Amino acid sequence: MNRPDYNKKMKEQAAQVPAGTRLLLHSCCGPCSTRCLEALKDRFSVTVLYYNPNITDAAEYQKRKKEQIRLLAETGWADLLDCDYRPEEFFAAAKGLEGEKEGGARCYACYRLRLERTARFAKAGGFGWFCSTLSVSPHKDAVWLNEIGAGLEREYGVRWLYNDFKKENGYLRSVQLAQEHRLYRQVYCGCVFSDWTRRT
Repeated sequence: MNRPDYNKKMKEQAAQVPAGTRLLLHSCCGPCSTRCLEALKDRFSVTVLYYNPNITDAAEYQKRKKEQIRLLAETGWADLLDCDYRPEEFFAAAKGLEGEKEGGARCYACYRLRLERTARFAKAGGFGWFCSTLSVSPHKDAVWLNEIGAGLEREYGVRWLYNDFKKENGYLRSVQLAQEHRLYRQVYCGCVFSDWTRRT
């Protein structure tokens, strides 16, 4: 089965919007956001939403958030909309899915949790568009992410920007940009389950 070309679709969508159109970008971390912001900043007026209750170690959460803030301060590529740290929201979404394999149903629930919060904030804040940095990772399912985003567009009435930021060497570019900005780059997704997986 042929996978949709979400990168091509993103370019087609972006070409049709007026420059400076407001977009709310959910970001999982500073390193992943680098390539995404580079791709979006010349067409959209981007605000980064830092909402990641899946990061279940408080010190790790604060470290990643600090790096996100520093990147934006250094580049001026986007404003920041910060959310409170609420890991209980992730555990509620993952309830009953604790034993799922990494990349399975628990991850899908986590994607939806974060994307739905982004859609809600986008609607409340008057943003025309929303999307997420998650697709820049080779470990994240772009089909799932775009299916969820499209469904939330219908539910909340805010346009979803289709994306697969890992395309055109996007992941490698994010690594390069993270190195240039000396960003801390984590070695696991963030939740306690992914941490267990990497340690076993």
